[in-house]
Amino acid sequence: MGTGRQEQERWKARRVGPIVAWAIALTIAGLSNGPAMSQDKTTFTDAQKSEIQEMVRDYILQNPGIIVEAFGILEAREQAAQQQRLAQVMAEYAEDIERDPKDPVMGNPDGDVTIVEFFDYQCGYCKSMLKPLLAFAAEDGNVRVVIKEFPILGPASVIAAQASLASAKQDKYDAFHQALMGLRGRLDEAAIFQTAVEVGIDVDQLRADMQSPAIQFQIDKTQQLAQVLGVRGTPAFIIGGRLIPGAFGPEQLRQYVADTRADG
Repeated sequence: MGTGRQEQERWKARRVGPIVAWAIALTIAGLSNGPAMSQDKTTFTDAQKSEIQEMVRDYILQNPGIIVEAFGILEAREQAAQQQRLAQVMAEYAEDIERDPKDPVMGNPDGDVTIVEFFDYQCGYCKSMLKPLLAFAAEDGNVRVVIKEFPILGPASVIAAQASLASAKQDKYDAFHQALMGLRGRLDEAAIFQTAVEVGIDVDQLRADMQSPAIQFQIDKTQQLAQVLGVRGTPAFIIGGRLIPGAFGPEQLRQYVADTRADG
């Protein structure tokens, strides 16, 4: 009897690794693909199922790290799938992202690298990024900066975005944009129009131009594009087909642009 029992244990040991790998692979497939598990046509008797479950349980208890490894594989696959979906969306909406004629452009309009920024006038991190971004664009000399008005932080943000886009009709967008971004304290309608006066904008014309349906259409279009791309906050940047959420430092910016040029 003892010899027979030992032989059974050796037989289990030889089979347990592949069976556990198979079981976890099916689990991962099921978690990542949904119907994949139900589509598997492999069938087992109740006795075989019980034996497999026992072996898998024993193996996991003896090797708990395999669970971390399995979920690491799952996470990597999900991230790869997300990147693939994002790349497809980027390709499909490339013109809307980088070449929308209604979006303000700073830096070199003919630059070989385009930096797209989704921002809000009440976003502190957006404010902190402005000077380094424009300084880098000026230093580099071959970078386009596309500005996406993305007002998500309240009514004052919407008014500021409308006013900024309307200011382009008076060729004052750059000055007005930078002045609004330089404001400290609470942003409200009075502060927005006072800033317009300070940069030499005809406020009566500005108010009239803000009512243009084209202004709200542009803001709505940006919000829809952000939703498609998965942009949920500000600032968010797109550089060389990469979506980069949040603020970053000058060296990172330099590296992003260098990588984009290297990728061609």
